[in-house]
Amino acid sequence: MTITAAFYRGDKSFEVKQIEAEAPGAGQVQIEVAFCGICGTDLHAYLGHMDGRVGFDRILGHEMSGTVKAVGEAVEGWKEGDRVVVRPLDPCGECPACKRGHSHICHKQTFIGLDSQGAMQQLWNVPAHTLHRVPETVSLRDAALIEPLAVACHDVRMAEVAEGEDVLVIGGGPIGMLVAMVARAAGGKVTISEVNENRLAYADKLGFDTINPKEVDAAAEIMKKTGDKGADVIFEVSGTQPGVDLMTEAACTRCRIVMVAIHASKPTVDIFRFFWRELKLIGTRVYEPEDYEKAIASIAAGDIDADSFITDIRPLDKIGEAFAELTANPNAMKSLLQING
Repeated sequence: MTITAAFYRGDKSFEVKQIEAEAPGAGQVQIEVAFCGICGTDLHAYLGHMDGRVGFDRILGHEMSGTVKAVGEAVEGWKEGDRVVVRPLDPCGECPACKRGHSHICHKQTFIGLDSQGAMQQLWNVPAHTLHRVPETVSLRDAALIEPLAVACHDVRMAEVAEGEDVLVIGGGPIGMLVAMVARAAGGKVTISEVNENRLAYADKLGFDTINPKEVDAAAEIMKKTGDKGADVIFEVSGTQPGVDLMTEAACTRCRIVMVAIHASKPTVDIFRFFWRELKLIGTRVYEPEDYEKAIASIAAGDIDADSFITDIRPLDKIGEAFAELTANPNAMKSLLQING
């Protein structure tokens, strides 16, 4: 049986072609992919920043939804027609992190869709242990948001956001906006710092307090809003030096600062501020199974405004157009590729 798949070929290009579908192996499940989101990591690959890792024969994609098409040997609990999403981590099970129960940050982690073939193909074989069930009440379109939402759920859980706490999210891109939504659902009083006017308008539409650090002193604004206390929890999602500066300047005593963004180069951090105010810096990376379940429950409960968050949907054969527009358009939230149907 032939299927359509999109291969990254380097130099900002893809080849969409027909390939022979492979049957799922032992311990694998074959998924008929419905939708696949384009994330920031995919964009880094498209721009050539990860060529040494992904090569030029890679099918990208991991923010997906679909239905089970077939199951391989020794797979239990799954059948054809089950609606699923994939938690795209395949840990080694033997390294120190895995042995301590932290397999999501395995020292030899295979990230499916980057280190192995991903979801931008009509039929996708994945390890059965990566699957999570999607309720019938959640559309497969909206389910494609579960993976990035699980990132936000992990970040907020690690931060231990509590009812009534003042929360600052630095950076209002897709992940920053999801972090803000999850933090608000946890009871936080959330302010978003962002320089993009369209993202600020979107945050305002969702009812968030916003600050544009191009126009005002963001740290001073946070101090004024909190009675000179500062933010209790800060998420650095901008990946910029000004964002790192703000995360210490706006922090209250014993503030929990969560580093979400991946910085292209080592930022300069005000370590004295950590000493002076007994700040806590928390690193976060990807997600754990409970974060996926939380994300699924949040989508089902309507905590996330999926309709406004999904910016556009294109067919798989328009993948080059979708990536090019996302690269040129900093205003988009989430673009999806419709893989089947």
